[in-house]
Amino acid sequence: MKYWADIFKHLTTLTQFGLSFITPTLLCLALCAWVSQRFDLGGWIYIPGFFFGMGGSFMVAYKLYLRVTRRQDKEEKKKVSFNRHI
Repeated sequence: MKYWADIFKHLTTLTQFGLSFITPTLLCLALCAWVSQRFDLGGWIYIPGFFFGMGGSFMVAYKLYLRVTRRQDKEEKKKVSFNRHI
């Protein structure tokens, strides 16, 4: 049963990473589409929107990476301290 819990934990982390990575890019491109239609701009507006979206995606992905590594470090410390007491 422990293996299933680990599998689901890693699956949810991977899913969260995927959604966190794609959401800022899609939101920026949707904003670019609205701005392009509202102010009658050309397609050039999508280029900076894409780069701003990817910048947000990388920042979210980096924060998620830091959180996952912190959680793994805590789990390893807990295992080491538990093994010392045995």
